[in-house]
Amino acid sequence: MRLLYFAWVRETIGVGEEDVQPPEAVRTVADLIDWLRGCSDAHAAALADMTRLRAAVDQKFVALDTQLGPAREVAIFPPVTGG
Repeated sequence: MRLLYFAWVRETIGVGEEDVQPPEAVRTVADLIDWLRGCSDAHAAALADMTRLRAAVDQKFVALDTQLGPAREVAIFPPVTGG
Protein backbone atom coordinates (compact mmCIF):
# COMPACT_ATOMS: atom_id res chain seq x y z
CA MET A 1 0.00 0.00 0.00
CA ARG A 2 1.32 3.43 -0.91
CA LEU A 3 0.96 6.17 1.72
CA LEU A 4 1.07 9.85 0.83
CA TYR A 5 1.58 12.60 3.41
CA PHE A 6 0.90 16.29 2.91
CA ALA A 7 1.64 19.64 4.61
CA TRP A 8 2.86 19.48 8.22
CA VAL A 9 2.20 15.72 8.36
CA ARG A 10 4.83 15.24 5.62
CA GLU A 11 7.19 17.71 7.27
CA THR A 12 6.94 16.02 10.67
CA ILE A 13 7.37 12.47 9.35
CA GLY A 14 10.16 13.57 7.03
CA VAL A 15 8.93 11.85 3.85
CA GLY A 16 6.17 12.57 1.37
CA GLU A 17 5.35 8.96 0.62
CA GLU A 18 6.20 5.42 1.61
CA ASP A 19 5.14 1.87 0.86
CA VAL A 20 3.91 -0.22 3.79
CA GLN A 21 2.54 -3.69 4.44
CA PRO A 22 0.19 -3.31 7.43
CA PRO A 23 -0.90 -6.46 9.27
CA GLU A 24 -4.31 -8.03 8.60
CA ALA A 25 -5.69 -6.51 11.82
CA VAL A 26 -5.47 -3.07 10.16
CA ARG A 27 -8.91 -2.76 8.58
CA THR A 28 -9.81 0.95 8.70
CA VAL A 29 -8.01 4.21 8.08
CA ALA A 30 -8.01 4.81 11.85
CA ASP A 31 -6.44 1.36 12.40
CA LEU A 32 -3.78 2.27 9.84
CA ILE A 33 -3.00 5.55 11.62
CA ASP A 34 -2.79 3.72 14.97
CA TRP A 35 -0.40 1.17 13.44
CA LEU A 36 1.71 3.88 11.78
CA ARG A 37 2.24 5.62 15.13
CA GLY A 38 4.39 2.67 16.12
CA CYS A 39 6.66 2.96 13.08
CA SER A 40 8.79 5.83 14.40
CA ASP A 41 8.83 8.75 16.81
CA ALA A 42 8.19 11.05 13.84
CA HIS A 43 5.08 9.06 12.84
CA ALA A 44 3.89 9.12 16.44
CA ALA A 45 4.28 12.90 16.62
CA ALA A 46 2.63 13.61 13.27
CA LEU A 47 -0.30 11.26 13.82
CA ALA A 48 -0.87 11.81 17.54
CA ASP A 49 -4.17 13.69 17.26
CA MET A 50 -6.62 12.09 14.84
CA THR A 51 -8.98 15.07 15.14
CA ARG A 52 -6.35 17.04 13.19
CA LEU A 53 -6.17 14.52 10.32
CA ARG A 54 -8.12 13.84 7.15
CA ALA A 55 -7.68 11.01 4.66
CA ALA A 56 -8.32 9.91 1.12
CA VAL A 57 -8.38 6.32 -0.09
CA ASP A 58 -7.57 5.83 -3.76
CA GLN A 59 -8.04 9.60 -4.27
CA LYS A 60 -11.50 9.85 -2.62
CA PHE A 61 -12.01 11.75 0.63
CA VAL A 62 -13.14 9.37 3.38
CA ALA A 63 -13.93 9.33 7.09
CA LEU A 64 -11.28 7.81 9.33
CA ASP A 65 -13.57 4.88 10.17
CA THR A 66 -13.70 3.85 6.48
CA GLN A 67 -12.73 0.27 5.67
CA LEU A 68 -9.49 0.05 3.67
CA GLY A 69 -10.52 -2.99 1.64
CA PRO A 70 -8.19 -3.42 -1.36
CA ALA A 71 -6.90 0.17 -1.16
CA ARG A 72 -3.76 0.84 -3.17
CA GLU A 73 -3.18 4.41 -1.94
CA VAL A 74 -3.98 6.26 1.27
CA ALA A 75 -3.29 9.97 1.70
CA ILE A 76 -3.12 11.55 5.14
CA PHE A 77 -3.25 15.32 5.53
CA PRO A 78 -4.47 18.13 7.79
CA PRO A 79 -7.90 19.71 7.26
CA VAL A 80 -7.94 21.98 4.22
CA THR A 81 -9.14 25.53 4.58
CA GLY A 82 -10.06 27.73 1.70
CA GLY A 83 -10.40 31.38 1.23
